[in-house]
Amino acid sequence: MSDVQYLTGRLLLALPGMGDPRFDHAVIAMCVHDEHGALGIGLGKLHPGLRFHQLLDNVGLDPGEAPDAPVHNGGPVEVQRGFILHSPEWELDDTIVVEGRFGLSASLEALKAITLGRGPERWVFALGYAGWGAGQLDEEMKAHGWYAAQGDDRILFRTPAAVRWTAAWKAEGIDPSLLANTTGRA
Repeated sequence: MSDVQYLTGRLLLALPGMGDPRFDHAVIAMCVHDEHGALGIGLGKLHPGLRFHQLLDNVGLDPGEAPDAPVHNGGPVEVQRGFILHSPEWELDDTIVVEGRFGLSASLEALKAITLGRGPERWVFALGYAGWGAGQLDEEMKAHGWYAAQGDDRILFRTPAAVRWTAAWKAEGIDPSLLANTTGRA
């Protein structure tokens, strides 16, 4: 029996001083975490100058009823691939429903549904994802790197990216200004 606690449905918050600048103030919605590895969508940073309507135009879709939302930097892996993290009441055949908290869709059909006003009630769009091989995230969790917070939909869908990291810590009852950049060993 493994002592690994899978983090699917949680938010990973980067701890100060984790050492990887790509994840500075990262907020990652964990969509998959099992014995084979982990996949999450970064929601803490935006692509500067890139908006949802521009992206739709780039793939040949009329924005229709879609709001001109920001585009999130989903992670350092496959940054040309788009993902829609959305409320769980809506899904397509290929949607991954994550612990009943949110869904993850990555198809052109999902984009079309949003432009037609038939998509999910709440959603964010990201390019790329954060990924870990088998056991990699488990080891990072043991080191000074990540904190697993609740996957609160207010943080996911109603909080602007610029303040999402701070808001997620505060939702956990933690003042992020009191976090240390290093840890000790006993």
